[in-house]
Amino acid sequence: MSRLFRTLSRPGLSAGASAAGPSLPTDALVLLVCVWFAATGNGAFWRGWLDGRALAEPGTWGTVAAVGLVLVALQFMLIAPFANRWTVRPLLALLVLVAAFAGYYIDRFGIVIDTSMLRNVLRTDVKEARELFAWALLPHLLLHAVPPLWLLWRVQPRRRPLAASWWRRVLAWLAVAAIGTAALLSVFQDAAATMRNQKALRFLVTPANVAWSLAVVLGQDTRTATRPREAIGLDASRGPRASAPGRRPMRVVLVLGETARAANWGLNGYARQTTPRLAALPDVIPFAQVTSCGTNTEVSVPCLFSPWGRRQYDEARIRGSQTLLHVLHRAGVQVFWRDNQSGCKGVCDGLPNETVSAATAPGFCDGERCFDEGLLQGLDARLSSLPAGDQFVVLHQLGNHGPAYDRRYPDAFRRFVPVCDTADLRRCSREQIVNAYDNALLYTDHVLAQAIEWLRRASASHDTVLLYVSDHGESLGENGLYLHGLPYALAPDEQTRVPMLVWFSDAFATGQHLDLACVRQRAAKPASHDHLFHSVLGLLDVSTRLHDPAMDLFGACRR
Repeated sequence: MSRLFRTLSRPGLSAGASAAGPSLPTDALVLLVCVWFAATGNGAFWRGWLDGRALAEPGTWGTVAAVGLVLVALQFMLIAPFANRWTVRPLLALLVLVAAFAGYYIDRFGIVIDTSMLRNVLRTDVKEARELFAWALLPHLLLHAVPPLWLLWRVQPRRRPLAASWWRRVLAWLAVAAIGTAALLSVFQDAAATMRNQKALRFLVTPANVAWSLAVVLGQDTRTATRPREAIGLDASRGPRASAPGRRPMRVVLVLGETARAANWGLNGYARQTTPRLAALPDVIPFAQVTSCGTNTEVSVPCLFSPWGRRQYDEARIRGSQTLLHVLHRAGVQVFWRDNQSGCKGVCDGLPNETVSAATAPGFCDGERCFDEGLLQGLDARLSSLPAGDQFVVLHQLGNHGPAYDRRYPDAFRRFVPVCDTADLRRCSREQIVNAYDNALLYTDHVLAQAIEWLRRASASHDTVLLYVSDHGESLGENGLYLHGLPYALAPDEQTRVPMLVWFSDAFATGQHLDLACVRQRAAKPASHDHLFHSVLGLLDVSTRLHDPAMDLFGACRR
C-alpha cells in the first residue's frame, strides 16, 4: 500500500507512454477519483451526516475523517476490480459523469437513488427526461465533472507486466479495504446509530448508489425478460349478475391519474378549490383517505393492477405475473388501455392499447405532449371497434407529472398566479410551484367532469362507471423535498396519499343493487390501491379465487 501512495507523489513516464503527461498506476487513478467523489460528490450525504452535530467539536471532524475514509474505501473496492489500463479511463469518466448528474438531482430535488428510482429513470421517455434538464445543471457539471475528467485526460495509465500488475492490484485492494474497515470500526457505534436513524443516507453515497441499483435492476429485468408472465385467474368467469337476462352491457372506465396528491385535492377539503366541476356533481363520491402502493409510476401501476398490492408486496412476483386486465379479458370482458404517459408498464401486454397522439387527438397535441382531453377524443369510435360485451377501459393521464407543471394544462386553466414556468423548481418560490401544480389539478378536474358527461351520454346504451385514482403523490418543497420517488418507508404523506373518486350512472347503481349511501360511508374510511383489483372484479361480476370480498370497496353495499 505504501508503494501505491508513493506513486501519487512521484510523477513519471511509463515505458512507451506518451510524453503528453505523467503516468499513474490504475489503482492510483481510481483512488484519486474516489477521493474526489467523497469530497465533492456527496453533499447530500454529508449534510445528513452532520445534521445535529456541533461543528466546533473536534470529535465531529474526527468522525468526518473516518467516515470519509470509509466512503473512499467502499467506492474503491467496488470500482477497482473492473479497472485496468484499457478500461480505467472510460470507466472512471463514465462514473464521474454519473456522479455529477446524480448529485445535481439529489441536491436539487431532495431525491434518493435506489432500485425503484433507477428503474423509474430508465423507463422515463425522452420527453420526460428533456424536462428535467435546466441551465443550472451546466455550472454543476463544470464544477463536479470537469476537474476529474481533465485529470483522466492528462494522466496516462502506467503499463506494467501482467503478473506484477495483478499482485500489486490485489495488495492495493486489500490495503484500502483494511484501512476502510479500521476507520469504520473506530466510529462504528456512532455510524450504526446514524444509519439506523437516517435510512436514506445509504442511498446518497454517489456513485455507488447508482452502480449498485443499476446492477440490481438489470439483474431483475434480465431474469424477468427470460420467462413469460405467469398466468393468474385461470378460473375467472362471470357471475350471476353478469348473466342476468335482459341486462345491458357495462362500461367501467378507470382514469389512472399521475402525480396528483390528496393534500391539494379540492374534494378532500383543500382550502383552495381545485375541483370545482366535480364538487358541483352531487353523484360523485370522493374517497377521503387513500394510500398508494408506491411513490413512482414504475412501482404503483403494476402494483395496483395486481392481486397482491402493498399488503403482500413482492416486486418480482408482481412484475412476473399477469394483471387485472388479463383476468378480466380471460373472463370475457373487453379491455382497452389508452395512454397519455410513458406506457402501461407491462400491465396491458398483449391486450388492445394505444397512445394518444396528434393523429388520434388533433388540436390537443403540440408536438411534445398531448393534453389529457386527448384521451377522450375519438374514444366512442375506438370502443365500438371492440367485440360486443362489457368493457373495462383505462385512461392513463399525463396529469401533474413534474417538474414542468405549467405545461400540463391549456392557458384557460392558468387561474392561480404567478406560476412557476420552469422545470428548475429551485428558481421558483413555493407559491409559484403550488400555483402551477394546482392549475394542473384544475385541468384534471375538467377532464374528469368531461369523462363523466361522456359516460352519461353512453348511459343510453350502457350501464356506466367512472373510477379515478392517482398513481402516487408529489412533494412540493416540504422539508426541502421535490417531485416523488422516495423509498416507501421514508416517503412523506405528500407522496403516498392520493385522491380517488367513483361515479355510477343511475342505471348501473339500480341494476347492481348498489346502496350509494353505504358507498359514501365506506368512502369516508381508509382505503388504498390494494382495493382496486378486488373492487373492479366485483363491479364487473368476475368470479375467481383471487377475489377477496373483504377488499371489495363496494361488495358490502350490494343489497
